[in-house]
Amino acid sequence: MSQDEAVRVLDQEECRELLRRGTLGRLATAAGGEADIYPINYYSDGESILIRTAPGTKLLELTVHDSVAFETDGYTDDEAWSVVAHGRARQLEHQAEIDEADRAPLQPWIPTLKYRYVHIDVTQLSGRRFRREPEPERW
Repeated sequence: MSQDEAVRVLDQEECRELLRRGTLGRLATAAGGEADIYPINYYSDGESILIRTAPGTKLLELTVHDSVAFETDGYTDDEAWSVVAHGRARQLEHQAEIDEADRAPLQPWIPTLKYRYVHIDVTQLSGRRFRREPEPERW
């Protein structure tokens, strides 16, 4: 099987749908010449991403440099997929935005106080779907 048959580029609607269905991803930030990546749970409407966080390094980095990348993926027995979003992150500060975010189905996975919301305006989406099959013979 060729790589072209095993890997398929996802269109924008497929990327948005997989982003909507996911709940766990990784947020990549870069501030002060240093790159970081954080596992996060999230909610997405397919056009934007909402996360909750506590004050700390992640929130500080988003304040210093708002350009971020986000990745979510998944798999079944037959296939795997990955979606990457790029965008601008901003902490929600207006009470109307916070009230709306409070209604989103977004809960921390661990029992910590995460009362700061960050909204990522997605500006670019890309994705791939991979058919899962045994590795070909080398010889």
